[in-house]
Amino acid sequence: MRAAVYEQRGSSDVLEVKEIPTPGPGVGEVRVRLHVAAVNPTDWKARKSGGALDAGFQIPGQDGAGVIEAVGPGVDLSRIGERAWVYHAAYERPYGTAAQFTVVPARQAVPIPEGVGFDQAAALGIPYITAYGCLFSDGPIDGQTVLVHGGAGAVGHAAIQLARRAGAHVITTVSSKAKAAIAATAGAHVVVDYTQKSALERIAAAARAGVDRIIEVDLTHNLDLDRAVIVPHGVIVTYAADAEDPAIPVRALMNGNITLRFVMVYGFTPAMIAAAIDEITRSLADGDLNPLPVIRFSLDQIAAAHDAVEKRSTGKVLIDLP
Repeated sequence: MRAAVYEQRGSSDVLEVKEIPTPGPGVGEVRVRLHVAAVNPTDWKARKSGGALDAGFQIPGQDGAGVIEAVGPGVDLSRIGERAWVYHAAYERPYGTAAQFTVVPARQAVPIPEGVGFDQAAALGIPYITAYGCLFSDGPIDGQTVLVHGGAGAVGHAAIQLARRAGAHVITTVSSKAKAAIAATAGAHVVVDYTQKSALERIAAAARAGVDRIIEVDLTHNLDLDRAVIVPHGVIVTYAADAEDPAIPVRALMNGNITLRFVMVYGFTPAMIAAAIDEITRSLADGDLNPLPVIRFSLDQIAAAHDAVEKRSTGKVLIDLP
């Protein structure tokens, strides 16, 4: 099969597209013929840093979508021919989704509801499972006011849609008119340009009783704003690690009984992931999820695709597989 591979960590020029043996599914696994792969920040971050590669090589890519074309022992043969989206394909495994085929445990190949295309399905995994964990790790959010920072980013965009579906009043922040349009289409009730001096006042006005839960992409720069709008006993959930760690005002947060929660999707419990997949699947089937605008690359352009995500291009970066 043709695959994008790196044999050492480093900048995007370590990526090479070449022919390698097609993997076979082991016990409890399926092999998926991928049509589309998605690129996430975790892909370039993992490529740049870390220890030795256990298999001697790595195919990047956690997320993708295609058709199951082979199953291993213990997997029902009826799954062959099933359209599926894949998550965590490269997590502690060498066969990521930047390839014609990937092999994953059967539970990590999720059936795609009828009417949902490969592009949308390929972009679900990391962003939507992360967003679900950020929103629901402390229980239902119906009737709450939720502030989602970065509403045009992949996780923020997913969080807006899942929060609105769950009955929350959703406020989001963006940095441009183009991003505001994306966030509004996702269903945010209020969209605020955080580059404007009036951002804090607009958020406070939109949440007159305060914000119950904040989904945070940049804790270092936003913590003062978050503290200004969050209610006592509120929760700030951060899913992104900043280049510079924030200074945490312990006493001020303690006085408000504020919870500061950190989430990493790879550490979610099986129960949390199962609940996320169930909600994502039902949301898709109900037509409640809208995809981000797409930026397309071919497999041979894998380095450019990684660079586009690292530079924070607006839209979802997808790779078409030959």
